[in-house]
Amino acid sequence: MAGNRAIFGDRPPSFVSKATLAAELDMSESTVDSYVQRGLLPRPIKRGGSVRWCWAEVVAAMNAEASGEDPFMSGVNNV
Repeated sequence: MAGNRAIFGDRPPSFVSKATLAAELDMSESTVDSYVQRGLLPRPIKRGGSVRWCWAEVVAAMNAEASGEDPFMSGVNNV
């Protein structure tokens, strides 16, 4: 089993694994799956055998949820 690599600097990587995402959000990996299914978190990006989340999209989704912003209404108002 490969060990976790150290994160250098004061920010998370741009694209994170499910394990890293769950740890950063202080939730289980199954909760990450549930949040993705419910549309509370963005869907991951799949490249080859890797599944990663764009950290900037996760932050935007979490901020929108915290502000009570409805993504559908935001889209409608953008038209």
